[in-house]
Amino acid sequence: MAQQPPHRHAKTDSEATSSMAAAYYVQSPSHDDGENKTAASSFHSSPAASPPRSLGRASRDSSSSSRFSSAKAASSSVAVPVPGAGAGGRRRGSPWMKEAAIEEEGLLGMSDDDDGDGTSRGALSAIPKRARYALGFAGAFLALFFLFALVLWGASRAQRPVVTLRSVTFHRFVVQAGTDASLVPTEMASLNATVALAFRNAGTFFGVHVSADPVTLHYTQLQLASGDIKYFYQPRKSQRGLAVAVVGDKVPLYGGGSGLSSTATTLPPPRKRAPAVVVPPPPVPLQLAVRLRSRAFVLGRLVAPKFYTEARCRVTMDQTRLGRPVSLAKACTYTH
Repeated sequence: MAQQPPHRHAKTDSEATSSMAAAYYVQSPSHDDGENKTAASSFHSSPAASPPRSLGRASRDSSSSSRFSSAKAASSSVAVPVPGAGAGGRRRGSPWMKEAAIEEEGLLGMSDDDDGDGTSRGALSAIPKRARYALGFAGAFLALFFLFALVLWGASRAQRPVVTLRSVTFHRFVVQAGTDASLVPTEMASLNATVALAFRNAGTFFGVHVSADPVTLHYTQLQLASGDIKYFYQPRKSQRGLAVAVVGDKVPLYGGGSGLSSTATTLPPPRKRAPAVVVPPPPVPLQLAVRLRSRAFVLGRLVAPKFYTEARCRVTMDQTRLGRPVSLAKACTYTH
């Protein structure tokens, strides 16, 4: 008689569920830092603790448990650790978090150094934005104003007034004996003349204020006569003629004018019964000097160019032609 195989007990639903659950587990994803690698195994309770379930229900419960475990592991993997946590807390972090922390510490160190040195931001960062705008506008305005004033100054310097001496007329010249203020006997000279000149303002956008040094007539280094030009204002792009009276009355010569004479010399006749020869006084070489100062207030006193014109003329006084004007067109030298 054949031996019957040993009797095997059929597995109940709870046992089958337990055996399948024992072979099912969920492992959470590993972190990038490699420090915390955890594998969470989810097991169902024993048959005594859990009511019997069918195999399909157990599979659904395991799937939902797996999804819940995966979501929880993913959320816990991106959690930002709190700096300075206690020993009980678990420190989780990725390499980019560590790099961010290092960069933040470096920036804090740099800011501390900059605040200590005061060279990074300086006093300009402490000024409000409106104040900085106001300072920038004021600086730009001053720069433009300075440039405008410089242009005006250069343009005005190119438009120099023009002085032209036209003629001089000698009216009287007398040399006679006399005494000076200290009663020293010497020869005295008197001269009366008129100097005609023209002043033209070439400025197109400014007038000039004109003054002058005395107009003088010298014989060698001895001044014989002088005259004054009164202050006047000349508008832009205009001209005027001036007549200056140059007068010298009883100027002591002290031997310096030994060759001066204002009277004719009568010579004896060359033959008998011939009329006497009258020799006129010799001509007198003189030097005429004129110096004018002009000032234009183009932009108040900020742009006020000055112009100087000096003229020196060599003229000869012919005593036989007194009262007639002597041209100075080719006898003067001008300096500016």
